[in-house]
Amino acid sequence: MSIRCARVGGVEIPNNKRVEFSLQYIHGIGRSRSCQIMFDLSMENKYIKELSEEELTILREEVSKYMIEGDLRRFNAMAIQRLKEIQCYRGMRHIQGLPCRGQRTKNNCRTLKGKRVSIPSKKKAPR
Repeated sequence: MSIRCARVGGVEIPNNKRVEFSLQYIHGIGRSRSCQIMFDLSMENKYIKELSEEELTILREEVSKYMIEGDLRRFNAMAIQRLKEIQCYRGMRHIQGLPCRGQRTKNNCRTLKGKRVSIPSKKKAPR
């Protein structure tokens, strides 16, 4: 019986990928941070299934130094909640479900606004 996934930072990362790309499955670790972790540990970019138990332990310790997963999600949610509470411009845009970084809203921003709602046209009055 072989282990299907390795657990790092509370997330099961895939075994059949290299370390650099497997680390990106953790929320809060992107391409540059995974490269930085590999550089700090001076680790080879080999497959996760090829790592020894002590290498995995070292990797877990290094990843735990960063704000990831639940802590990061909570931090971001609290930041948005603060904006909503003080009712600043950005907070109001979050409340209304509109983009808050200056994008135009006439044509785009469907992700935030949701699905299009067609407005029924008025019926013509008889003459």
